[in-house]
This record gives sequence, structure tokens and C-alpha cells, in this order.
Amino acid sequence: MDKAREPITCHVLNLATGLPAAEMNVSLTLLTPFGPSTPLTAVTSSDGRINQWNGEAGSSLSEIFDNLHEHDGGQMVWSLKFDTGSYFGIDQTFFPEVEVKFFVDAKSGHYHVPLLLGPWSFTTYRGS
Repeated sequence: MDKAREPITCHVLNLATGLPAAEMNVSLTLLTPFGPSTPLTAVTSSDGRINQWNGEAGSSLSEIFDNLHEHDGGQMVWSLKFDTGSYFGIDQTFFPEVEVKFFVDAKSGHYHVPLLLGPWSFTTYRGS
């Protein structure tokens, strides 16, 4: 695994404007096997991307992945929460937040989760 890059990254595209969704708050939480963990947080950049997560002192995403060998199976479930209500405005969207839960196998490398977002709909997929 590339140590310069977080094992999980994401980006958000605003389908209403056709532009990246800059300045959106996003949290990343491990649900199983260790969790739920204290959420890691980040704000999307000007190009709508999150490449680094911020955690409490001593907690890092790479560290969680590195310690996975201590548990059978190596399968994890993660949750990404996108603060769409604050991004669009509470009265301007159907979704106060969008949560995407997904499986991760630490041996499968990097996971990139794009969110294609409009005020009234969204879609996501496993990117590269």
C-alpha cells in the first residue's frame, strides 16, 4: 500500500453546478471490527477532494489498516458521512446528510469513494 496516500479517499461533485463541491464537511468512521471508532474528519478541497483525514491525537487511518492483522478475516465496514445540509442549505436539499457504508479488505489496496451529488439525488461507486 502506498504510504503517501491514505487508504480511503473521496471526492464530491456537485451535479447542479457541474463543479467540485468545495468546503463540504465529511467524516469517516470505522463501524466494524473495532468500532464504532471516533470519526476522522476533513473538509473537501477546492477540487472537491479529501486526500488526508484528521483524527484525535494518536489516531490515524493508516494505523487502523496496519493493525488489522490482529483480527480474523481482515474485513472492515466503514461509513462516510457528507454534510449536505450545511453545504446546500437546510431548505435547499432533501438530504441533511448522505451516509455511504462500504466494505473494505485491507489487502485490496486503496479505496476511493466518489459522490455525485445534487440537492435531490446522489449516486456513488468505488473509484480508483
